[in-house]
Amino acid sequence: MSERPPAPDPLPHPVVDNHCHLDVARGDEAALPVEEALAAAAAVGVPRIVQIGCDLRGARWAVEAAATHPELVAGVALHPNEAPRLADLDAALTEIEQLAAAHDRVRAVGETGLDTYRTGAEGRAVQEESFRRHVDLAKRLDKTLVIHDRDAHDDVLRVIDDEGAPERWVMHCFSGDAAFARACLDRGAHLSFAGTVTFKNADQVREAAAIAPIDRVLVETDAPYLTPMPHRGRSNASYLVPLTVRTLADLRKDDLETLCAAIDENTEGAFGGPW
Repeated sequence: MSERPPAPDPLPHPVVDNHCHLDVARGDEAALPVEEALAAAAAVGVPRIVQIGCDLRGARWAVEAAATHPELVAGVALHPNEAPRLADLDAALTEIEQLAAAHDRVRAVGETGLDTYRTGAEGRAVQEESFRRHVDLAKRLDKTLVIHDRDAHDDVLRVIDDEGAPERWVMHCFSGDAAFARACLDRGAHLSFAGTVTFKNADQVREAAAIAPIDRVLVETDAPYLTPMPHRGRSNASYLVPLTVRTLADLRKDDLETLCAAIDENTEGAFGGPW
């Protein structure tokens, strides 16, 4: 098992990691125990996390974790690559709705959306049906919609325009260019930036981050994935958020403390208030 990356310098103001998978292991490296992950994150200025469940097992785990740890709130959904694999989509969506409706610690319906990178043409109709039904669920339950978009920018906007955007929605791990960012912003989205913004081949994402209004910017890990530089390829965790935030501040030419305070406030607004 490889040694984990060292902790970066703490941030001058706390921020929220708005998208994390504390229950997921990457490769041969076990997931950090929850208490250890939370303590390491808090020590560098990341005292709160949105835990995302992407399938039924993960959604149940997210709800239980959020009920146990006051630092956490939960998002529950069927990942766009999960939906086509299910034998009974209706039954799975019924349970997701029950989890979302029954627990006030569930702030989000997500991550849902579209992914044409891993799901082939044969599964895309089911994927889109699942996405549309998650949009409807978020609106009916007044939850934040968290969207996964991989190689599907135009289709994501088409579905949002067809269904009508909910009051609060987040483009998780924003992967588009400045033009796509403006299209999402015009529809009311918050843009969440992950460790990809630190990658050398992510010029379009950095351009999008630079033009986003400061009141629409969020930050996330998508841990254990998308570890920021200089630790790309190793397991990610919420305590590495400061690396992404400092990159965002530099490229946007924002004062670091001002950006941190904005991200913290933005996240509360995007996810329905403080916790």
